[in-house]
Amino acid sequence: MKFSHIHHVAIICSDYPQSKDFYTRILGFEIIHETYRADRQSYKLDLRIDNNSQIELFSFPDAPKRPSYPEAQGLRHLAFSVDNIEKAIDHLNSFSIETEPIRTDEITGKRFTFFSDPDGLPLELYEI
Repeated sequence: MKFSHIHHVAIICSDYPQSKDFYTRILGFEIIHETYRADRQSYKLDLRIDNNSQIELFSFPDAPKRPSYPEAQGLRHLAFSVDNIEKAIDHLNSFSIETEPIRTDEITGKRFTFFSDPDGLPLELYEI
């Protein structure tokens, strides 16, 4: 078996309108399709990151909170590649989204930083 790329990452949010705004208006991901599933009282929003990758944004009533930040078992964080980390940080800061200080990956020498989505999900900017 050979994988070609990651197709999507699924995220469950606590406040659908707020998270939809964050991922579309602030991060700039394109809406592919939005569905309300009445039987689950849940939205499913498919967002395009690039030609190969997507985010599925879900809302579920009474979903449990993330256990801890960021070292809970399971997915630690979601990282996005950017060409210019300073421009990306300036963009986030213009929306009052705080970012951690820029660090350098000791193995690759690449620069990166972290920020959070509206539910505190750790997200990373990784300069390519």
